[in-house]
Amino acid sequence: MIFSEYEVWSFLLILGTLLFSMLIASILKNAFKFLQKSLIPVSVLGGIILLIISTVVYFATGDYLFNLPLYSPNPDTYNGMEILELITYHSLGIGFIAMGMRFSDKKFTKQRSEEIFNSGVTTVNTYLLQVFVGMIVVIVAMYVFNVSGLIEAAGVLLAFGFGQGTGQALNFGAIYEQAGLEGGANFGLTIAALGFLVACIGGVIYLNVLRRKGVIAVKEEKDMQLQDYEDTNEIPVVTSMDKFTVQIAIILTVYVISYFVMMGLSALVPSFELTLYGFNFFIGTLLTLPTKAILSALYRKKILKRKPVNNFMMNRIGGFAFDLMIVSGIGAIQLPLLANHWGILLIMAAVGAVVTFVYVYFVSKTLHREYMHEQFLAMFGMLTGTASTGIILLREMDGTFRTPASENLVYQTLPAMVFGFPLMLLAPLADDGTRQALIVLGVVVVMLVALNILLFRKQIFRRKKAVSASADESEEK
Repeated sequence: MIFSEYEVWSFLLILGTLLFSMLIASILKNAFKFLQKSLIPVSVLGGIILLIISTVVYFATGDYLFNLPLYSPNPDTYNGMEILELITYHSLGIGFIAMGMRFSDKKFTKQRSEEIFNSGVTTVNTYLLQVFVGMIVVIVAMYVFNVSGLIEAAGVLLAFGFGQGTGQALNFGAIYEQAGLEGGANFGLTIAALGFLVACIGGVIYLNVLRRKGVIAVKEEKDMQLQDYEDTNEIPVVTSMDKFTVQIAIILTVYVISYFVMMGLSALVPSFELTLYGFNFFIGTLLTLPTKAILSALYRKKILKRKPVNNFMMNRIGGFAFDLMIVSGIGAIQLPLLANHWGILLIMAAVGAVVTFVYVYFVSKTLHREYMHEQFLAMFGMLTGTASTGIILLREMDGTFRTPASENLVYQTLPAMVFGFPLMLLAPLADDGTRQALIVLGVVVVMLVALNILLFRKQIFRRKKAVSASADESEEK
């Protein structure tokens, strides 16, 4: 191997370009007030910068920025755009594992547990609603306006792009591309990028309305305390093995195990191979549960003298992975491939934005009255962008996280995974022809009705009791 060859440096050049674009985006955001007020995440802004440059390069040279020889020395083996997709894919899994490995000693009251449960069900219901409206829009486009290059399952990407973000939008976009969706991977990535814009624009509008009404108080800065950086009796920062290295080792060990799990399951069910590898983040997150249990047991039995996991560092690793996922995902979009789909993409994004806004607002107002605005901002940001987008919006109103909205956002993951798993199984079935897509759409409607009854159980059954009680009273009279 000759270390001066491009093959040795091409991956690092791509990675360096991604990170440099975020540095430029950060400088621009600090320099211009309108960007600060927009609340657009730096990773999204960095991705948009790369997308603009890549598109200009395409029209100037006939190929995209990351497909140029500097980034793609062996295009027959792989090209730069494919590397961006790989970075997006793996960043998703690593980010979720980092978030899943965090420990918490908090014990919730019955009310708090109920609010977290409701937040998880709200998340799944919003996914289902996005799938429903997305599929309806696509079906109308296909059979009323005769738009070509689509499949019914393309509507499902609205939920993955808005609700799950760049990684899952890419995963299922690639799966649907093999089923006949023209430019499927780019279709999914574009919906995810539009979702970030919806989160920022919708969030800013909502915040400005609250400011005019005087609802938002002056934001207080939170002073970081020692307990914010580490828990009691954790391993030292620097020993024979650096503390940060330990966190990376745990995350990558779990991720490697998840690969072997996916490989084993694929051998058992070969027809689901693509789907299983699309669940890399889900399987990785599930594996964090036994991993944490094993580490806790080793610590209780004094086999481990110190706690190996540091929540602060896990947050930072997760944040880095998600930033990298977003900037690479947006940078990987190939706009010219979507020339025939811009109309449908914009309509899907607009309808998805309105439906998500209205539904999340109604749920927040009904079930989280004491902190409805904070809950709305956190959930709307997450369900159109990512959890970090929700946190960004929430900080504008609740900078010290005094309300339970931030905890709801974090801990809703488990009930959301439980109730959302059937949707994950349905998604790959929607690309098998019109009949199968309509069956999936019907199942989505049934799930949506059932889970909304579960979500509003108190309001529904309390009303029924009140009606029956008043009927009994009238009979007595």
